[in-house]
Amino acid sequence: MASNGQGSSSVKALIVEDTAVETLIFSTMLQIFHCEITIVKNGKEAVDLFLEGKKFDIILLDKDIFLDNDMPAMTSLEAVEKIRAMGETDVKIIGVSVDNNAGEALMSAGVNVFVPKPLKLDVLGAMIQEVINMKNNAIV
Repeated sequence: MASNGQGSSSVKALIVEDTAVETLIFSTMLQIFHCEITIVKNGKEAVDLFLEGKKFDIILLDKDIFLDNDMPAMTSLEAVEKIRAMGETDVKIIGVSVDNNAGEALMSAGVNVFVPKPLKLDVLGAMIQEVINMKNNAIV
């Protein structure tokens, strides 16, 4: 797990991705929007963060995480279900996948939106702006 705190950021982002290149792309995109970034490699690590009391505003979750048979982990779908079952309904979960047919499974697991890879910067920017607007409305 890695964390890149960008000071007092308005948006706390969690990346759940097992591929180094994709993680770099997602984190670079999030840095453009001055997000505070935490990175994990599988669903279990993501759920563990919530169990520790960590809070996030947005999650970029790769549906295509490969499970290592030597390490206890959980799929992305299981992680979304567990996070939602913990009452984490305010966090915006973005499911991403190279499989354009993965949207239905992700949506039924509890993601807010499915975006096929490659994730475009303007699409991510619009979603981050939605999160900022929701946070500002919650404060008022």
